[in-house]
Amino acid sequence: MSFPQPKPEVPQLPQNLLRTIDCQQGAVRAVRFNADGNYLLSCGSDKSLKLWSVSRGTLLKTYSGHGYEVLDADGSYDNSQLCSCSSDKTVILWDVATGQVTRKLRGHAGKVNCVQFNEEATVILSGSIDGTVRCWDTRSRKFDPIQILDEAQDGVSSLKVSEHELLTGSVDGRVRRYDLRMGQLHVDFINSPITCVCFSADGQCTLTSSLDSTVRLLDKSTGEMLGEYTGHKMKGYKLDCCLSSKDTHVLSCSEDGHVYCWDLVEGSLMLKLPVGKAVVQSLSFHPSETRLLTAMEGRSGIGVRLREMVVWLKSDMLLLPWLKYGINE
Repeated sequence: MSFPQPKPEVPQLPQNLLRTIDCQQGAVRAVRFNADGNYLLSCGSDKSLKLWSVSRGTLLKTYSGHGYEVLDADGSYDNSQLCSCSSDKTVILWDVATGQVTRKLRGHAGKVNCVQFNEEATVILSGSIDGTVRCWDTRSRKFDPIQILDEAQDGVSSLKVSEHELLTGSVDGRVRRYDLRMGQLHVDFINSPITCVCFSADGQCTLTSSLDSTVRLLDKSTGEMLGEYTGHKMKGYKLDCCLSSKDTHVLSCSEDGHVYCWDLVEGSLMLKLPVGKAVVQSLSFHPSETRLLTAMEGRSGIGVRLREMVVWLKSDMLLLPWLKYGINE
């Protein structure tokens, strides 16, 4: 009696470079997968936002309307809308198909660092150097924010939305979690400027990176520190961190040109992924597969790279890491 051969285990971390794409956007400030991971967004210092096909690595559309460099972007759940923020103090809602500006939202007193849709894409949330988070109704005819959260004592560097909760990180060293359903605010003090925050996929933990070159995993309910991840360099740049799609690994950008990947439970360094010689400024993990997108600063005219199981970006560079399985090149 013969037994079927076990299926090969899909690697949990991206490792092999597959493709490089020339973004032609100047310095790429941020890269993001869309909700289903079939498309990616690149934010450029040339004031443009670009939408790319992940499978082909081709440019689908360019969105122009900001007056200064684009710092962050997000896509709606149905892929019909995009939102972006810029150093020009504005937030723009875009129609994906036409590339037209649906509305331009003004109100922040300084550059807007981060932006995200809520789950239904009915509200856009934006965080700014002016220390506020503003909530914008995408369906209202009014252009004023429906709510302003001004508890931060310094600039808001990062925000994430999950169902009825909003997580923000600020240069004042505090991570704030707003329970919008209960009207409650929970604050955790990190004692170092926060560069990035995110929720775990199971919703039980939060991940924060800060300028003391440390990534911390916190229990969402109690604020207890569950893990501390070090070894990378993060001293003067606003760099991203994230969790893998199954919450098995912690990943962080670094100023030494690498992406660092730690085991979430053990805290041990599992992979030091070389991207280049410049600062790796942004990264995005695929929502369901082992793919990583990164952006690197300081190299012009080189483009985006892909690895088998990896995706990336640089100043003028978009780097894509791909799964080895089922990809026809």
